[in-house]
Amino acid sequence: SVVIQECHVQNTAREYAKLYAAEAEPLEGFGEVPEIIPIFLIHRPANNIPYATVEEELVGEFVKYSVKDGKEVNFLRRDSEAGQKCCTFQHWVYEKTNGNLLVTDLQGVGMKLTDVGIATLAKGYKGFKGNCSFSFIEQFRALHQCNEYCEMLGLKSLRTTHQKQRKATSTKTKNLPNSSTVKKMVPKKAREPRDFISSEH
Repeated sequence: SVVIQECHVQNTAREYAKLYAAEAEPLEGFGEVPEIIPIFLIHRPANNIPYATVEEELVGEFVKYSVKDGKEVNFLRRDSEAGQKCCTFQHWVYEKTNGNLLVTDLQGVGMKLTDVGIATLAKGYKGFKGNCSFSFIEQFRALHQCNEYCEMLGLKSLRTTHQKQRKATSTKTKNLPNSSTVKKMVPKKAREPRDFISSEH
């Protein structure tokens, strides 16, 4: 059922958020960490709709910090502390799962989030069905801009790694067919990018 799926998505995301908090909270200057509120499934056998969810009511201004697609741009998420920490949370989960999973639709009041989504690169990643298209992951990779909280957690920039890898492969192929004088220089030029790539995997 959709309700059961929704419950599973939110509570899976919540587990990641707890791990994120455990890593981020001890860091000097990080401050409060976003929390995904628990969602509980209740079974009402006598009712027309046998399953329902119950969660804490969030009081205050409800903000969408991360968006479902590139068409919707929310400037609040970039400028607010909660918004930046949500984007860092997405980056952290992305790195922790080797780019296989992304928590999407981060929204809520202040640092309390609810109704989140999950996108997975492969269907059934770790036996888990996401409820968002994997194109969200590609889009996140293309649009994410690291902020100070990403730096505090030591997350790798998604842009530079991609560009450096591309550059590394192009210099290698360019130098190989050239004359012997250039060949002598190849190890020096190729060594740095190659180390860079291997250290990443």
